[in-house]
Amino acid sequence: MYKLRHLCLSQQCSFMAMTSLRLMRVMTQRASFSSSAVKWEGGVSMVQGASRGIGLEFVKQLLEKEKGHVIATCRNPSGATSLLHLKSKFAERLSILQLDVTNESTIEESAKSISEKYGSLNLLINASGILSIPQVLQPETTLRKVEKSSLLLAYEVNAVGPILVIKHMWPLLKDGGGLGTERDVAVVANLSARVGSIGDNRLGGWHSYRASKSALNQLTKNISVEFARRKDPITCILLHPGTVDTDLSRPFQRNVPEDKLFTTEFSVQKLLSIIHNAKSHDNGKFFAWDGQEIPW
Repeated sequence: MYKLRHLCLSQQCSFMAMTSLRLMRVMTQRASFSSSAVKWEGGVSMVQGASRGIGLEFVKQLLEKEKGHVIATCRNPSGATSLLHLKSKFAERLSILQLDVTNESTIEESAKSISEKYGSLNLLINASGILSIPQVLQPETTLRKVEKSSLLLAYEVNAVGPILVIKHMWPLLKDGGGLGTERDVAVVANLSARVGSIGDNRLGGWHSYRASKSALNQLTKNISVEFARRKDPITCILLHPGTVDTDLSRPFQRNVPEDKLFTTEFSVQKLLSIIHNAKSHDNGKFFAWDGQEIPW
């Protein structure tokens, strides 16, 4: 009887010790999160594909119009003159990291750097994408022009790359949630395109670009379902910026009506409004620049 009573007391002490340890861990985590939210007032945003075009404009507006810290990534930071100019103006709030979506090790290194400096993320914008490369990739107006190399390259950059970025930034987004921002969740915003909609496709053509954006849409939808099932404080959305006057669209603007060709300033302003108003119930949705949902 004595041994049994002694065993029960030992078990109770062990249980109490474990409970106290768990409570201490929770309190430490909460204190850490609270400290992080105060330290990074306005949140921590990452823009992937930030050296030019829409990505660069996202960085510019996040710095000029908001309070938070911004991490800008691109393949060649030393040659990103516009980003370096912003760095000279916002030295304390802007970090520039090297990241190539076709090289997963650079994504891992970026995640490690962000973890060490900031500890969390509240917003991830995947803005990189390709439509044409002289002598390498051109939009196919007919099936006869489709080449395996073009299909694979577009898929690697437009679909695979952004998903690998999300994969490695996931723990940081989960830890960040909406802390330091006015949202209740972290947001992942992938720049897609209306031409990636299967339901909206009535013209055909542009096989590589359309298919790669459709793949991005499906992968983003998959991730949104998984995050919801795990109850992670993250909302994943897809954004169509409209036809924007950038290097990507410039060779194909001839037939675009003047009122349908947007400046980067206008498009990003609209997209940031959607991002900042994103709620948990928007998880997995596909929005156009004007806030209207696009069919899958």
